[in-house]
Amino acid sequence: MTIKLSGPMAPPKAGGEPTHAMVLLHGYGSDGRDLIGLAGYWRDLLPGALFVAPNAPERCRDNPSGYQWFPIAYDRADYRFEGAASAAPVIIGFLRDLWAQTQVTPERTILAGFSQGAMMSLNVAVSLDVRLMGVVAFSGALIAPEGFLDQPTPQAPICLVHGELDQVVDPDLSEHAAALLRGKGFDVRLHISPGAPHTIAPDGLDFASAFIAEIAGEP
Repeated sequence: MTIKLSGPMAPPKAGGEPTHAMVLLHGYGSDGRDLIGLAGYWRDLLPGALFVAPNAPERCRDNPSGYQWFPIAYDRADYRFEGAASAAPVIIGFLRDLWAQTQVTPERTILAGFSQGAMMSLNVAVSLDVRLMGVVAFSGALIAPEGFLDQPTPQAPICLVHGELDQVVDPDLSEHAAALLRGKGFDVRLHISPGAPHTIAPDGLDFASAFIAEIAGEP
């Protein structure tokens, strides 16, 4: 069965057909409404961008009013790898449908996410056989797909942002992701927000916005 994702959208500020796309992946137990507000911060940077924030495919076990990209199993160390392997094809299918429907190319698509959505953004970006314009991962981790270290990967620039006092997702996981990705040759920007918990702090949002402005200005 093919799973189709849907969620809130924000049209291009410039009007007309989109020239870019930004796909926003929410965190565990949330939904697309939680991140679509980021369009208000980034529309001036990418006035031709269509912003889409799909709901994850599963209702959240711990919050039935929200969604999850994969279930959390605290008693199993490998649950993230199994969960990401299951969720990634659904997100990739969504991206390919989006590209076909809008004629926006992968090279003009930014994938961004928070927490579990950040984990999936990174996992999908390094699983694709095409290069994205960029990736923004707030409070996440790299769940590397099988064979990642041994196989060539299209290298989109990556922005990692994490709260210094995050007690939900250890900020060391973003540090580890940066080291692993840089070891593979990725262009990685890392920002740790001083004193911030599991959230997108203002300085972290500013850092991500500067990253988007930079890659938007590249030919």
